Amino acid sequence: MINNLIKDIKSIYGKEGFIPLHVPCFNKVDRDKVMDCLDSSFVSSVGQYVDQFESEIKSFTGAEYAVATVNGTAALHTALHLLGVTYNHEVICQPFTFIATTNAISYCGAFPVFVDIEQDYLSLCPAKLRRFLEQECLHKKDGIFNKHTKRKIAAVVMMHSFGMPGKIHEVKAVCDEFNLLLIEDAAESLGSLYEGKHTGTIGHIGIFSFNGNKIITCGGGGMLVTNNEMIGHRAKHLTTTAKIPHKWEYHHDEIGFNYRLPNLNASLAVAQMSKLSDFVDIKRKISDRYNDLLQNYPEIKLIRENENRKSNYWLNAIIFKSKSVRDKFLETSNSNNVMTRPPWDLISNQRPYKDCYCFDNTVSLEMASRIANIPSSVINYEG
Repeated sequence: MINNLIKDIKSIYGKEGFIPLHVPCFNKVDRDKVMDCLDSSFVSSVGQYVDQFESEIKSFTGAEYAVATVNGTAALHTALHLLGVTYNHEVICQPFTFIATTNAISYCGAFPVFVDIEQDYLSLCPAKLRRFLEQECLHKKDGIFNKHTKRKIAAVVMMHSFGMPGKIHEVKAVCDEFNLLLIEDAAESLGSLYEGKHTGTIGHIGIFSFNGNKIITCGGGGMLVTNNEMIGHRAKHLTTTAKIPHKWEYHHDEIGFNYRLPNLNASLAVAQMSKLSDFVDIKRKISDRYNDLLQNYPEIKLIRENENRKSNYWLNAIIFKSKSVRDKFLETSNSNNVMTRPPWDLISNQRPYKDCYCFDNTVSLEMASRIANIPSSVINYEG
């Protein structure tokens, strides 16, 4: 079974050499934009491409405000700071995520609280979020407090895993009921929609990443989006070192962050944005091909959208019936020039966060032991 599956994956990518998990797709458009930026000499945090990139993200996602940052972690750190997360607070997040999610919480002096994912789309489970808030928290006039740690719950961060939109409307409904602020970690889900709305635009703030392995890339880069005017303006101010605008003087009115995206990176991002819709279409067709071939493997499940979702299928994820079979697949595929990987080790088990409070991570543990990501790069792009 495993050898046949590897052959089928190779047939999708149509080559016998090494097949990576996910690589960027560049052409002359990218080179021309970067060279134009170099010729302009505006390669740092001032330049037309940064503004254009922000404008195009607003147009693509429907967000009212967009602020470009050096990476997705910087965007998330800024988002948490803007929502008032500070020393000794707690932020609810899922243990099934990349460590940057919890690192950004720690940068604020706060602590993550881990609540389990749901098994359909591998994102924060709204039912377990509600249960944690009802059963494990104290509700006071000045906020909600973890019974076990006595710390105040300041916000919720939900991550859309592998580009698949999670149950964001249901999570937001719980957050609204309990008066909690919601951040969407949409680092992987640019181009994904839930009930017609772009991921990242449903919570109070959303963030995207443009790291080298994302659906589009500028080598690094991140973006903070929001529909709140005050948050949008303050995000721009904070990420440009809180400098008061002036043609030549340097006055700063608070402690800010040097997080502004360089114009050189933004030039590549603008070029990539011109191809984003095509990339989404191609990746969706790749997932359709995986779905067709996996009909021959009833013991393997491919994570797929339903009628309310449109996924960018950033990384296709398959679920095996057991960890032993999954591990055998990982070993055999990587030994045969097909790059595959397991999900992240659960953050709740990792050394920096193993002592943080964890509420029911049953599904996270199960999925982390049985899932494998398979090659999902854009292919046959002719734009």
